Amino acid sequence: MRILLPTGEATAGVVRKAAEGFDADVVVTGDIAAFLTPENLRDLVKAGDYDLVLVSGMSTASFASVEEETGVPVYRGPRHAADLAMVLPLLGKVALSREVPADELFASERRDAAYRCLSALEDAAEPEIVLRGTKIGGGSRMKVLAEIMDAHRHPALRAAVEDFFSRGADIVDLGFGFDAVPADVERCFAVLDGIEGSLAADTQDPALIRASLCRADLVLSLHEGNIPLVGEEIAAAGVAAVVVPGAAGLAANLRAAQDAGIFALIADPLLQPAGSGLVASLCGFSDGDVPLFFGAGNVTELIDADSVGVNALLAVCAHEVGASLIFTSEHSDKTKGSVAEMRRATEMMAAMGDHPYPKDLGIDLLVLKEKRRRREPLPVGEVLDVAPAPDAFTPDPAGNIRIAVDGGWILVEHRGTVYRGRTAADLAAALLEGGCVTRLDHAAYLGRELARAEIAVQFGRSYVQDGPL
Repeated sequence: MRILLPTGEATAGVVRKAAEGFDADVVVTGDIAAFLTPENLRDLVKAGDYDLVLVSGMSTASFASVEEETGVPVYRGPRHAADLAMVLPLLGKVALSREVPADELFASERRDAAYRCLSALEDAAEPEIVLRGTKIGGGSRMKVLAEIMDAHRHPALRAAVEDFFSRGADIVDLGFGFDAVPADVERCFAVLDGIEGSLAADTQDPALIRASLCRADLVLSLHEGNIPLVGEEIAAAGVAAVVVPGAAGLAANLRAAQDAGIFALIADPLLQPAGSGLVASLCGFSDGDVPLFFGAGNVTELIDADSVGVNALLAVCAHEVGASLIFTSEHSDKTKGSVAEMRRATEMMAAMGDHPYPKDLGIDLLVLKEKRRRREPLPVGEVLDVAPAPDAFTPDPAGNIRIAVDGGWILVEHRGTVYRGRTAADLAAALLEGGCVTRLDHAAYLGRELARAEIAVQFGRSYVQDGPL
């Protein structure tokens, strides 16, 4: 297959290196590859004998007329020359697009393929336990159990439960503190009437466990202190249970739960926080006769590190010890987003298959760092070191503007009108159209602040106008 690779002067070296070993012509068409015109490309194609043309993924022009006239297909390559080495070996194996850049297309196809594989594996799995349609164990994907602590005091419990399900929780666990009474438990489950997802009750109080049996699919946690008091009622209700070691030990408590008639059991060997026995507690996890519970949430909450990487590594640990259910929570601001992170992490584990590492799966948890840095040529010309910006502030005659973020929205207030949008570009356009900005320095300032607000929304961070991000 003979390939034409039109490129710009700035990226020619990168493209030539990527094309080594391929039957390809690298032709420089100007300074920037994205500025290639259909007329220029038509002349290049007619001058050679090509089977395929790969133009820059940054090109915005349509090359349909070139295809019609020459009969040679013209596809979008990657947006960045650095990714060409990844794309060329896949030519002829993966369908390209005339509209979507190759790097974006390949990433999307790989992700879709990974999820198709996950769906097929889940359909074929023969679980040990099924909770309201949710498979536990037996080769099914490790399930995410997300906890809402002190559910009886939550001001918007139903919305919180629905939010957790929408972000990837397989089971939502309602935690009840020492101040809860049976009426609180009954009220909470009544509020959730009609929700189809699996629900759990998190309490060791027999009275509260008993009150939850009207709807809970899973209770946690059972031990030698409460099994004699409520074990038979749990069994009669057909509810599953998580068993912890307690003073008697995990094996003894599992036997006691089975003797009470509870056969849908999950064992929790208790994972200790980092620095307080995490590694030693991992040694207590082993494949047994019942599915394993992995309490990752306590580890993530009790370490001052970004939850994304912590959750990914904990999911790996859970996968290696054979856990079927992984617990996470979002009790603190630093762990917000953990439900979605843990769901993605469990999907990565399920997608590994025969891969030795959770890498290059089509699914990842990269948020701030890049898998592959894009190295485009630097601008060429005379370098001028700029002076610091002046401290003096000149008010805009059109009035001041206040910026805030809330619930995924950027809010901009100008003279009693609040503009609401998702992106800096949308809000900047609205402010200009509304005559809210008349000075160039004010417009530049707003561009900076709106961009910071958009980044804050994207990464779930707080935002204070004129403050550090």
